[in-house]
Amino acid sequence: MSISSLPVLRWVATPLSPTTDLHRAPARQGLRNPAWLHSRFGDFINLCYFGFVEGLRKQGKSQRWRAAVAFPNLKSDDFSHPLDRQNTALLKAIPGLNELGKILLGPVAEQVMFLENIGTSVLVSEDQLSNLYRLMLDASKILSLEAPDLYVRQSPTPNAYTLAIGGKKPFVVIHTSLVELLTPMELQAVMAHELGHLKCDHGIWLSFANIITLGAYTLPGLGTVIARSLEEQLLRWLRAAELTCDRAALLVTQDPKVVISVLMKLSGGSPSLANQLNVDAFLKQAHSYDEASSNPLGWYLRNAQTRQLSHPLPVLRAREVDNWARSPQYKNLLAHAIKASHPMT
Repeated sequence: MSISSLPVLRWVATPLSPTTDLHRAPARQGLRNPAWLHSRFGDFINLCYFGFVEGLRKQGKSQRWRAAVAFPNLKSDDFSHPLDRQNTALLKAIPGLNELGKILLGPVAEQVMFLENIGTSVLVSEDQLSNLYRLMLDASKILSLEAPDLYVRQSPTPNAYTLAIGGKKPFVVIHTSLVELLTPMELQAVMAHELGHLKCDHGIWLSFANIITLGAYTLPGLGTVIARSLEEQLLRWLRAAELTCDRAALLVTQDPKVVISVLMKLSGGSPSLANQLNVDAFLKQAHSYDEASSNPLGWYLRNAQTRQLSHPLPVLRAREVDNWARSPQYKNLLAHAIKASHPMT
């Protein structure tokens, strides 16, 4: 049996499984028929489940009670952030942008980026860093996506990125300092975030944005005008795309605290401090930031602080993850995935 065919073996909270638990009930009318029970009590079971999970979340308890469910036939529109969709549409509407991209993302630029990354990193496989390999395979399976290649690169800066080069298999690069900083589940959340870029076809746009904002300045005359007019919009799109990919991380981990813990550690974590960090305190910090920036001056300063960033502020990303974990959209996606993993017979 290949590793790709193995079930996902991470553990989070789940409702009572009608196909594995209810059939053990006493032999009364209908109790030995899981389909009968699920058709009558499935909604009630799921309602109790989400209430129970919310209670565990408020108490700060870990949710690791069942194999994480996959999302068959998942589409990017099922989880993409509204700001991502909006800003992607705006980019596509810019006249000549696609043509410019074809010039800048030519075969030479693609080959340079490809060789730079594979020549200075370690390719992860079943025989090389197999634990990381399985984490990537499981995350890809949950998101209904073909697993990209995964590389580990030596760097003191915690980071990960994705490249989708035309005609080549996309790949994800993770820095060694990130591996040292995060737990396996948190590391898988980072992988899932990068898979979100691929699921939503962000990989091409990410390469496009980087080359335009850096390379367009080198074009004589028109280059400066292009870069100045596109830079702010590209950065706005990049920030929105990150919010979508944080949602992909939540779909894989199925525990918002894991994703928020990643953001917290990237803000102020280190291997020696990791066990002392508190996710709930970080969320309170996020709400404090919202309150401090709610007046006109705070709003202006907040925009000035973020407009030149490629990523939203970590506290804002944490708040977005927490909000989406509570949303009907996420709960419905998870409920449908659970139901699909236990089809009625």
